Amino acid sequence: MSSPEIAGILEHSKELDRLRKEQEDVLVEINKMHKKLQATPELVEKSGDNSLSKLRHLYTLAKDLSENEVTVSNLLLSQLDALLPSGPPGQPRRRIGSDQKRKRMKTDSEISRIPTNVRSQLEAYASLKGEQVAAKVTPDDADKDEWFVVKVLHFDKETREFEVLDEEPGDDDEGGGQRKYKLPVSSIIPFPKRNDPSSATDFPPRSQVLAVYPGTTALYKATVVNGHRKRKLEDYILEFDDDEEEGALPQRVVPFHKVVALPDGHRQ
Repeated sequence: MSSPEIAGILEHSKELDRLRKEQEDVLVEINKMHKKLQATPELVEKSGDNSLSKLRHLYTLAKDLSENEVTVSNLLLSQLDALLPSGPPGQPRRRIGSDQKRKRMKTDSEISRIPTNVRSQLEAYASLKGEQVAAKVTPDDADKDEWFVVKVLHFDKETREFEVLDEEPGDDDEGGGQRKYKLPVSSIIPFPKRNDPSSATDFPPRSQVLAVYPGTTALYKATVVNGHRKRKLEDYILEFDDDEEEGALPQRVVPFHKVVALPDGHRQ
């Protein structure tokens, strides 16, 4: 039994662990949505509510993860079957002319070890290098969520973490310089492409979104107030929470490529 063969089994085992962890996280989110719908079933009848679409997305993700788990499990079984002795106990397996073939097979399968869906997702994350994205820079147990516009420096496919740079100088008490963060996938939301309006979600009136506040690099919760836009590249007119002026919420114009879906459980 060679080291490369053991390494292949261990790598698939790690991938299986990751998939199961992701499935657990998705199931937690599904249960949260179930409780929300059970407590307030009238929500789905309100215009602009996207609870059902979010639930469908979560079930689709759970299904994909489950299928990927089956794929990786089958690969592990095949690897183990190939290593188990086929003759009587104590009789070494003969490998006549098979070593080079095994090496070729291993080399050809390096890229295909990770299931297609997961691999495509990882490539999509890696392709964000150099782009600006929305990032939650506060820990999950913080009192409130803080989202900033940051630049992606690197995506680590092994740890599944982004390294990002907050290009806006911080306050004096924070050192006054640019800050780097290492953040999980769940803390990153890509912006729609400025030159590709088809990549943008069309949020109807009264939808709650996360958007860049004009003149800043910070994102806050806001409500869409303008009617259905004729074109996806048209600006949004938003009312930001806690943006009260003289007893009313002013309406702010925000480009479509600076508006994203409001994350579940957002705290502000």
